[in-house]
Amino acid sequence: MLDWLQKLGQSGMGMFQHLGQATLFLLQIIISIPTLFRHPRLLVQELYSVGVLSLAIISVSGLTVGMVLGLQMYNTLVDFGTEDSLGPVVALSLVRELGPVLTALLFSGRAGSALTAEIGLMKATDQLSVMEMMAVDPVRRVVVPRFIAGVISMPLLAAMFSAVGILGSYMVGVGMLGVDDGAFWSQMQHKVSLGADVMNGVIKSVVFGIAAVWIAVFEGYQAVPTTEGVSRATTRTVVHTAFAVLGLDFILTAIMFGDS
Repeated sequence: MLDWLQKLGQSGMGMFQHLGQATLFLLQIIISIPTLFRHPRLLVQELYSVGVLSLAIISVSGLTVGMVLGLQMYNTLVDFGTEDSLGPVVALSLVRELGPVLTALLFSGRAGSALTAEIGLMKATDQLSVMEMMAVDPVRRVVVPRFIAGVISMPLLAAMFSAVGILGSYMVGVGMLGVDDGAFWSQMQHKVSLGADVMNGVIKSVVFGIAAVWIAVFEGYQAVPTTEGVSRATTRTVVHTAFAVLGLDFILTAIMFGDS
């Protein structure tokens, strides 16, 4: 029993130590952000790698989720004679919840794991050590552009996911199931609020983006410089990001919509 408690305490202390190291790493990134203005080309390259190359999976996933939502919601609403409410129901589901959350999970699987593997391999091949020997700060040169690019890309990708999802639900609801075109759009415009719904979804996506990219770059920077170490760091990135996004989603939802 005592051995079990000792192991539990050691694991708990190790978790808090890991969290403290990640917090200090985030502060180091924030302090180094102004230096990025000297090398805007690095940011543009990472925006393409992190954001533009993620558009395909985000668009396809958003379209599929929107079509499934349209079909499922219609089958439920038609039982109550409110199938004309399909537009606002799907839009609120996407803008408030599914858009930011699913985008963050997809972003972690595609871009977050790539960031961790890239930085981890740079560490394993001593590229980061060479930068330090040349008096180049690896955090400023390697980590900061990737961090800022990820934070900028996340809300844009989430907006794309929601927009394509609404289009998918429109194709199914109006094109296949016969929902009135005017009612679909007019009720959506009436029920979806720019301040209470859209902006809160943007805030969620920004928070998720910070968490996802923070975990990705930290795990890559702290990875054991071996093939096995990089692979484990990549796995931790995806798992920890999923837990962080789902936990933050509950907290933000309780704060934003708990009283509504």
